[in-house]
Amino acid sequence: MPTQVTNYQCPACTGPLHFVGSSGKLECDYCGSKFDVAEIEALYAKKEQKAADAQKTAEEKQAKTASAQDGWDTSGLSGDWGQDAAGMKSYSCPSCGAELICDASTAATSCPYCGNPSVVPGQFTGSLKPDFVLPFKLSKDDAVKALKAHYKGKPFLPRAFTAENHVQEIKGVYVPFWMFDGEAEGSAQYEATRSRSYTAGDYEVTETDHFDVYREGSLAFSRVPVDASSKMPDDYMDSIEPFDYDDLKPFSTAYLPGFLADKYDVSVEDSAVRADTRCEGSLVSALAHSATGYDSCVPVSQDVKLHRGKVHYALLPVWTLHTKWNGKDYLFAMNGQTG
Repeated sequence: MPTQVTNYQCPACTGPLHFVGSSGKLECDYCGSKFDVAEIEALYAKKEQKAADAQKTAEEKQAKTASAQDGWDTSGLSGDWGQDAAGMKSYSCPSCGAELICDASTAATSCPYCGNPSVVPGQFTGSLKPDFVLPFKLSKDDAVKALKAHYKGKPFLPRAFTAENHVQEIKGVYVPFWMFDGEAEGSAQYEATRSRSYTAGDYEVTETDHFDVYREGSLAFSRVPVDASSKMPDDYMDSIEPFDYDDLKPFSTAYLPGFLADKYDVSVEDSAVRADTRCEGSLVSALAHSATGYDSCVPVSQDVKLHRGKVHYALLPVWTLHTKWNGKDYLFAMNGQTG
């Protein structure tokens, strides 16, 4: 049976080490460092264990990604509007494809996303009924004041943006969101250092201690929001956060009069990737922030497992105004709850 030969490298300069019988140590011909055999064997065993752990983490992550058994639970989503369907209307925008719904007393005269004045009424088909709604707290006057304040101090802004009759076209729309409940648990490994410097005679000496740092923990998540409308850019919705989700109400059509509501056109499956990323990223960030007291802390490996729970369908309030100028489209958006 062949014998596996390990070529040891010097921890100080990475030069080759060889055994010297007279000293009983492993010595480096380049820098002259000497090491006990047990010391070097322990160092290499530690490196091999790190590599094995990293491989195991990668395999577990791949297996977790491939498994469909831990998917998000959509069993609570319902398409049953019951008697509420009788009081609803539907509109579609032939320009951008937006599908809008509203109560029977509200008329849609133009699209809140692209400004097209020719929205087409259609048969209300229902689809999924929202679980929650976050009611508007800020009025149209509040939105107009905020928009004018945003324009203030911009004297060269084209009149297409600032004309009073255009500003008054601002619309309140409920934007569809998926909300994800779940938990993330995991661990992370870091290589950290802590240094100190002092003067010894004519020399400035710096000593650096190296540490292997391990952290593990878990975070529970409730109603992680992901925009379910392709018509509302994700960066817009990110920029007008946060919403106060403590004010979420069970959905009722009583909150709709005077406002439009956009139908979701991004599926739960497509949105789940973003929900996973937000949950995993939050735990990774929390673990990293707990590794304190070091001058440097570099991540080596991390393993996060998601326990995916319920998915909810919610409508969030946004004031919007579309402006077209020089052949380009501009969209103003404001949080309809917190401003």
